[in-house]
Amino acid sequence: MPYLQLDTPFACSPDAKRRLAKRLGDIYAREMQADINRVTVAIRVLGEDGIWRCSRDEPRPAGLLMCDIRRGRPSEQRAELARLLLEACRDILGFGDDNLNLEFTQHAGDEMYHPMLGGLSDEWNASEDAPRS
Repeated sequence: MPYLQLDTPFACSPDAKRRLAKRLGDIYAREMQADINRVTVAIRVLGEDGIWRCSRDEPRPAGLLMCDIRRGRPSEQRAELARLLLEACRDILGFGDDNLNLEFTQHAGDEMYHPMLGGLSDEWNASEDAPRS
C-alpha cells in the first residue's frame, strides 16, 4: 500500500503507462509524505467497451482511479492528491472532467505488508516525512 489502480477504456502505449505510473507515484509520495518505494500503480486497459459512466442518456466510456491508502490523512490532503492524480491522467491519457473519478479506500497500517521495508506498516501520523527517493 498505497495501491493506485486505474481502469481505463483508452488504449495506451507501454511508454504512456510507464510515464503515468512514474507521475502518479511521484505525486503520491510528495503529497502524502510517503516512501515512494511503497507505491504500486496498476493501469488496466479495459478497452472502449470495458468501462462505462452511466447517465440518464446512454452510458459513455469512462475511467476510475482507485486509491488504497493508509487511513489518517485529512480530507483536504486527500482532495488535493485526487486533483493532482486526475490532472496527470488527463494530461497523459486524455481523460476529461466528465469521464474520470477517483475513490479512496482507507486501511489500517497493519493491513499492509512490505517485505523489503520491514513487514507490517505503521499507522500514518501527521509528523511522518518519509524519504522521497
